[in-house]
Amino acid sequence: MERDDCHSATRTHPFFHELKMTRAQRIRCIVLGSVLFPLRVTLAALIFLMMWPLARLRSAGLSAEERSRPITGWRHWLLHPIIKFLSRSAFFCLGFMWTKVKGRCADLKEAPVLVVAPHSSFLDMVVLPQTELATVVSRSENTSLPVVGALLEFNQSVMVSRTDPESRRKAVAQLTERLTSGGYWPQMLMFPEGTTTNGSSLIKFKPGAFLAGVPVQPVLLRYPNKLDSVRWTYKGTSWVETLWYTASQFYTNSTVEFMPVYTPSEQEKKDPNLYADNVQKLMAKALGVPSTDYVMEGRVPVNKVGGLSLPIDSPARDSLSLLHQSGLEAHDVEAALVRMIDRCQSGAQGSKCSAEELASILGLTDAQTAGSICSFYSKDESVGPEADLFQCFRCVRVCQLRRTAPHGFHSV
Repeated sequence: MERDDCHSATRTHPFFHELKMTRAQRIRCIVLGSVLFPLRVTLAALIFLMMWPLARLRSAGLSAEERSRPITGWRHWLLHPIIKFLSRSAFFCLGFMWTKVKGRCADLKEAPVLVVAPHSSFLDMVVLPQTELATVVSRSENTSLPVVGALLEFNQSVMVSRTDPESRRKAVAQLTERLTSGGYWPQMLMFPEGTTTNGSSLIKFKPGAFLAGVPVQPVLLRYPNKLDSVRWTYKGTSWVETLWYTASQFYTNSTVEFMPVYTPSEQEKKDPNLYADNVQKLMAKALGVPSTDYVMEGRVPVNKVGGLSLPIDSPARDSLSLLHQSGLEAHDVEAALVRMIDRCQSGAQGSKCSAEELASILGLTDAQTAGSICSFYSKDESVGPEADLFQCFRCVRVCQLRRTAPHGFHSV
């Protein structure tokens, strides 16, 4: 019964997307995909390879100081239109034959930043050619990726590491400097949700785009297609499936709607969270979906209630289910959890526990199960720090005690 409840909850929140298809649609995707997918992906890859040296050329020979300023001159007027054309061509090859545009993109002086929602997947970059390749914010880890790193450098993107607080502080300072530069820096484009969703609602906007207190232009991004193949979320459809099913269609419709510029009140300028919430509600109303307080904290989707973060899913329950599926009996699970909690209390502050170590402590013969448990609480094959891990496994133990307790105590 617990599994059914958990599964039901997973399906209803905005971080889950499962592509529903009829048998005829599946057969068509297999037939068309066997031809269209390799053709389209190959063509798109060739275009990205063409963009690679051009992107590098833009900053070639420039010093670090020169790269820290907006790039102008021939490097801009010659290369920028070429990269924009190739970007649009890459999406054309993937099936985005045309993008319907509603409204007008505000100029830099009207709105230094464009806020786009809902954020559906990596394919949302289809909006960039419609915004003159506005500067974006990206994870610093992406700079090491082939082609992608060069394009981020070309874009002069603001880079931030999600695991380094100092990096986040520098990114906020850089954002504020650019947005208040009075037109010195190019227009910026941000996805204020901070993660991808299934579009059933708008999750809570992060305040980054609103910290500077400058006017923003809300931009709505829709995919009005019979098959909702574009979305890639926390659970459900994988990125490979997203790319496969999208490229397997004859074409994919996309609509970019530029809403009127939103100028903040004095109160909103002083309170970025209020500013973000008001823009979120405005965009949600235009989309016809609810605005929610859901956010993604690490790898865990939560609902913000006051100062509390309440998990939508139950990582503790999922962890316990994996332990039982691995063949551990109730008393084995209890002993393993006690060992794990003791390990957390005795470990050095800030230290992490690897998947191999976790498997040994919990008595698991399959390291893959330990890795799956790690993935509930961390982005890599380790979990921690110890203080957080201690709280996590205390919750797992509570789930175990409730499962083994007499029926009358389950509601305690």
